[in-house]
Amino acid sequence: MEDLHSLLNDLISGEDELAQKAVLRLPDYGKDALVAICTLLRDPQVDTRWWAVRALAEFPVGGATLQLVAALTDEDQAVRQCAALALYQRPDERAVPALIASMSDQDSLVARLSANALVAIGEPAVPALVDVLGEQPSTQRLEAVRALAMIGDHRAIPVLFNSLDEDSTLMEYWANEGLERMSVGMVFFEP
Repeated sequence: MEDLHSLLNDLISGEDELAQKAVLRLPDYGKDALVAICTLLRDPQVDTRWWAVRALAEFPVGGATLQLVAALTDEDQAVRQCAALALYQRPDERAVPALIASMSDQDSLVARLSANALVAIGEPAVPALVDVLGEQPSTQRLEAVRALAMIGDHRAIPVLFNSLDEDSTLMEYWANEGLERMSVGMVFFEP
């Protein structure tokens, strides 16, 4: 069996095939590997930080959540994208506040992946997503309404109805989609 030091060297070798093999083996080393990978998150090389985040994605749910949350604020968009994708693959409700903030990332892929991670978290993310619709910029609001539509929690019905009045075709589309998924659909009122 390879030693931890060799795997870490493979991870940062610059050779994608070696790095990917290391990623899959590192969780076998548990906490020692986790500690070593966390030091790589502060490396000045973007590629090293990206592979560190990619490796953290393979650890059990919750094991690396706080480190992945921290990576959502990395200066490099590829590292932020990797962190958001990892949180989607390993949903943990402790990441909700950071993912809400990342929905306003200047990189639209980070924003979308963060919203997808909130969808994966599901019902625990609903209150925070509802709050976004009350006060945040339009990009973040669009991702929030899309996430709420996909989660399908009935607590979102009032804000989805309010989103129908938005001056945005996409907001209206996702609000309708969410209401239909919850079997609310069109409701007719007497004048």
